[in-house]
Amino acid sequence: MTQPLLQVENLQTHFVSRWGTARAVDGVSFCVYPGETLGLVGESGCGKSVTCLSILRLVPQPAGKIVGGRVLWEGEDLLRKREAEMRRIRGRSISMILQDPMTSLNPVFAIGDQVAEGIAIHQGLKAKALWQKTAEVLGLVRIPSPQTRLREYPHQFSGGMRQRVVGAIAIACEPRLLIADEPTTSLDVTIQLQYLALLKDIQKRTGVAMIFVTHDFGIVAKICDRVAVMYAGKIVEIAPVRDLFNRPAHPYTRALLDSIPNLDEQTDRLYSIDGQPPALHSLPPGCAFAPRCSCATRRCDKEYPAEVFLNSGHMARCWEVV
Repeated sequence: MTQPLLQVENLQTHFVSRWGTARAVDGVSFCVYPGETLGLVGESGCGKSVTCLSILRLVPQPAGKIVGGRVLWEGEDLLRKREAEMRRIRGRSISMILQDPMTSLNPVFAIGDQVAEGIAIHQGLKAKALWQKTAEVLGLVRIPSPQTRLREYPHQFSGGMRQRVVGAIAIACEPRLLIADEPTTSLDVTIQLQYLALLKDIQKRTGVAMIFVTHDFGIVAKICDRVAVMYAGKIVEIAPVRDLFNRPAHPYTRALLDSIPNLDEQTDRLYSIDGQPPALHSLPPGCAFAPRCSCATRRCDKEYPAEVFLNSGHMARCWEVV
């Protein structure tokens, strides 16, 4: 096994509000290897996006604060670097595709200006060379007639094309790690498949590693090598994608998989997980999933389970598997 490109250790990010301190990321640990895709899945509000923002130190302030842990990038802790050093890393070594392309793009600047900005800052290109590189990047994400579209504005692009432009900005400086935060949410099924195929093609050509945040297990099966399942700010299970689908160990993972409709079966009512995720400012002392779990015992309410390694690369936090 090669050395990890990114290693997150016991990451903790809290938000302070009138209701108390919300532990949005509560002791998260994982690693990403060169050229692999790690899926990050779970319900809304479980901490996926905040985890990704914490890696790049983009947590909204003053409410949000990274209070503990380490984020090791090529052996160096990003949480200890100065802001000027982080600006050199963002976009150049680590890039992020945000959820909503319309809010990621500035409506008053042309597409070419927005894609070219990072290239000019990190690669120092100017004038003709800069615009040639910008057109090449748009062509890489399959924007038709890129030379012409450089002068157009976000409102002149369809939703799928805007998402591709956001992707172009992220890969323009050839980063080694790409964080994609639900990049297919706003796309219809046909465009979604094309976008996923595009990301895999770019990964094959450039060798970029990816952290892919999604709710969709269908996407996980298509694009990911390993999967980390998050609930209430913690990773409750992490495994190679085949192991996770064939032998899910945590009750929450099994519940998520059971929520996927089976087109080969006729049913009167689709399966759903009872209850709601807990409020992050008042988490219970034991397992946060216990109130919704059919396998819960008294121990689950009082003690949070430790990591249990089922085999190489497969970890779950559940008293049921101890």
